[in-house]
Amino acid sequence: MNVETNWDIAPAQAGQKSSMSDGYDFSALRVLVVDDSFHMRELVRTFLEGFGIKEVTVSSDAEEAYDLLTNMDPDLVITDWNMAPVSGLEFVESIRKGASVPNRFVPIIMLTGYTEMKRVEEARDAGINSFLAKPISAASLYKRLVTAVQDNRQYVESTGGYFGPDRRSPKRRDFHGKERRGSE
Repeated sequence: MNVETNWDIAPAQAGQKSSMSDGYDFSALRVLVVDDSFHMRELVRTFLEGFGIKEVTVSSDAEEAYDLLTNMDPDLVITDWNMAPVSGLEFVESIRKGASVPNRFVPIIMLTGYTEMKRVEEARDAGINSFLAKPISAASLYKRLVTAVQDNRQYVESTGGYFGPDRRSPKRRDFHGKERRGSE
């Protein structure tokens, strides 16, 4: 499936160190920010606009965000974890498994104050592309944007129900043992 996004306007150069003046042009990206905290939504929006992103849509809950997602088809979703009545984790799962979502492949950054390894693994297993711990800075958010641009992992769908970026570490790509994943 070919999904057209605006990521090609941000020239990703593998191995390039990211600084906030490295020449990326994020101006054509459409970003959806989901957080139940007004202050966090505004902080993230301000940072994104400072990076040159012109179309930033915000939502205070996952249900509204899902409706927005189906209409605006964003190039990136940034979502908080701890929201009610639908958590950010459930929101991510609904994107990755949703038949009515225009782009199941949309990069997703999970933004949360919960940084225990169990939580990071849960978010990864739900299908996020990147994890960003609160409190955030402009530099940490920018680094995640650059990571999203440079992320060339394939998306996989398992018989166990997972759909999202390949969770295998790039450090282990030279594995020489018996492959247990289908026809690879």
